[in-house]
Amino acid sequence: MALNLHYHPHSRAAGIVWALEELGLDYALTFVDFPSGANQRDAFRALNPMGKIPTLVETRDEQTVVVTEAAAIALYLGDRYGLGTLAPAPDDPARADYLRWSFYSPSVIEPGAMAQAAGWEFKAGSAGWGTYANMLDTIEAAIGDGPFLLGERFTMADVVFGGTVRWMTAFGMLEKRPSYVRYVEALDARPAYQRSEAVHAEQREQHGL
Repeated sequence: MALNLHYHPHSRAAGIVWALEELGLDYALTFVDFPSGANQRDAFRALNPMGKIPTLVETRDEQTVVVTEAAAIALYLGDRYGLGTLAPAPDDPARADYLRWSFYSPSVIEPGAMAQAAGWEFKAGSAGWGTYANMLDTIEAAIGDGPFLLGERFTMADVVFGGTVRWMTAFGMLEKRPSYVRYVEALDARPAYQRSEAVHAEQREQHGL
């Protein structure tokens, strides 16, 4: 088995490095210089027709599996390599909230916060993600008393959901509510996250970023 992550440190691929570090997996990084258009070249688009990173390539004996979309990659890795620990098993009631918040991030938080930041206006009830204010309250309710989405149990849902909350609070797209700050601080304190940050720093230096 070999895992190769097509990657740039200034992309959602950063969160997948964190996921891989949480799982303690060996992996290789293939740097994709997307600002120069490397992600639109034929060789890369043969892997991911959208020309997007992250793109994960897993080689199993003679079989190759390609997974795209950051949330899908994180959940795939959790099910394949961390089932029962970083991913609740299918018969575990906790899996309901695990899936709920993993999908809430890309389907509600990202478009809702982006729309708010861009000043887009919608008729009441026409945006599938609801209102910005309700989204903020829902994030707060999801975090609850923490430290993680499933209480004391850290899962891949925290990589997906927490990574979004971290990024969007840092760039002012979400309010820095005290509960959000506590949650991000708990994520940042994890050794695997700190290892992933060291990987990104090394990659930035190597590629002159």
